[in-house]
Amino acid sequence: MTSSDITAYLNGLDGPLRDIGERTRHVIDSALPDDSGALWHGHPTWSLGDKPGRTPVCLLKAYTSYVTFGLWRGQDVADPSGRLVAGARRMASVKLGRADEIDPALFSAWLRHAIALETT
Repeated sequence: MTSSDITAYLNGLDGPLRDIGERTRHVIDSALPDDSGALWHGHPTWSLGDKPGRTPVCLLKAYTSYVTFGLWRGQDVADPSGRLVAGARRMASVKLGRADEIDPALFSAWLRHAIALETT
């Protein structure tokens, strides 16, 4: 699976969800290596490391009325905004129903922290 699979996934979404996904993808792609994205279990994920030992960092998953931006170790990420909602295991995520809910500076900070957790 490649970056083009992520593009196809996003292109298959309805207009507002596609916009949310594309804008969030831009933030993710700015923070992670070029070859880190792939489809996993049917939705885009970004990971670190060499295959097969890749460590997942984040994901996008579209639903009917929102897109989830999730971090595998999101519960360990500093979040002064309080926007990250704890999920299963150590994951945390934010539901994005509108493109203006994307905060590139905040999301980039989350990603930098998530990457640091995996590389230190």
